[in-house]
Amino acid sequence: MNSRFGLFIVLLSWFSTSLIYGQSFENQSVLTKDQFHFLEELTLSVLEASRIYPKQFISDDFGANNTGGILIRPGGRNAYPSFWIRDYAMALETGMISASEQNHMLMLTAKTQAGNTWITKGGSMVPLGAIADHIRIDNSLPIYFPGTYSVVEQGIEKWGTLPPYGDQFLFVHMAYTYIKEVGELSILSEKINGFSLIDRLALAFQVPPAEPIDHLVFASEKFRGVDFGFRDAIHMTGKLLFPSLLKFRAAKELAELYSLMGNAKERLKYERIATKIKEAIPVVFNDESGFLKASTKHSSQPDVWGTSLAVYLGALEGEGLVCASEVLAAAYKKGTISYRGNIRHVPLDQDFDEKNVWEKSLVAKNTYQNGAFWGTPTGWVAFAINLSSPQLARELATEYISELKENDFRKGESFGAPYECFDKKGGTQNPVYLTSVACPLVAFRRMEGIEP
Repeated sequence: MNSRFGLFIVLLSWFSTSLIYGQSFENQSVLTKDQFHFLEELTLSVLEASRIYPKQFISDDFGANNTGGILIRPGGRNAYPSFWIRDYAMALETGMISASEQNHMLMLTAKTQAGNTWITKGGSMVPLGAIADHIRIDNSLPIYFPGTYSVVEQGIEKWGTLPPYGDQFLFVHMAYTYIKEVGELSILSEKINGFSLIDRLALAFQVPPAEPIDHLVFASEKFRGVDFGFRDAIHMTGKLLFPSLLKFRAAKELAELYSLMGNAKERLKYERIATKIKEAIPVVFNDESGFLKASTKHSSQPDVWGTSLAVYLGALEGEGLVCASEVLAAAYKKGTISYRGNIRHVPLDQDFDEKNVWEKSLVAKNTYQNGAFWGTPTGWVAFAINLSSPQLARELATEYISELKENDFRKGESFGAPYECFDKKGGTQNPVYLTSVACPLVAFRRMEGIEP
């Protein structure tokens, strides 16, 4: 039997008997017990360093936490002194955040949801129902755009004329995770400033512009939002892969929440949206490289993060799933997508040209979101590679753990791992970064069938 055809048949069988968050295809462990223990302990330490307790000062420039509860920021030390919805939501599935903490941050996010449509001083628009990019800790005021902590100065064209798209869908994920973990279904009917939480979730879901037929998120030159906050310095237009994947998951989550509420009509509506997105993704974002491309117009480079997340979230199946797993495995083996276990957005041999990784970027090549290496997607990539090459998945995981051990921030101030990202020349950005360990930990647990 042809090996590719054989893998195809095995994966079809696996997906026909597993849920989207089912058990690992491969029974062999990707991490050893010692590696798992190290990663869990490190994640706990980073999470604690990221907490901002009530009335705690983390920076003289931003005041104390006056929100009335614990906040979790993107990392420890001096990085990002505000509450970022995105980073927090991406760490939820670790099982390390208490019910009371989740409730506080979910309600704070709901209370700061845009109650009307308005135009910023810089000419950008905040639509009704938009979710903040980040929230100030001193006065609980929402900032809907990247690049500033100023409520007055927020929203200029280089950061998008619309708020980043991903936060709306991550708001849904926050509520879904809370209800699944705590079982407090009544919170969906709770009124926040006159509107129930479930209505706020549905409103947020509709904010990012989408095609009416396939429901994929899109951006134009005049009406452009950041596709995902971990590449807010990248200018993308056309249909957008990453936020469409987040929308796919959010649609499935809303369908389940409405099902729990006994609302069959709304459940069916969101199930249909999820199905349409899933059908469209492998077709619309098909790229000759074998990866899914990030967009259909500007900055349509092969997308390592998006391709691996599509596998991880179950948005690909059949031949598309096989292709994604194999192309990620081949690229890892070739050395074009990772460095020391961390992952680049675009493969090294798929840059736009000699001077640019993405077609349009606000930052220099091979730095930050334009070619540096990040820990956040390592688990998604390992998960995808594991389907076709468990040995390569273990190699990637071991490289990732080795870098964390070498630069573990708990060794002292001169150490900073987990970093937000780093490059091959020794440059690093933002030490003690939460999603760089939280997201991989969740993915590695899932591969082993371990509940948090």
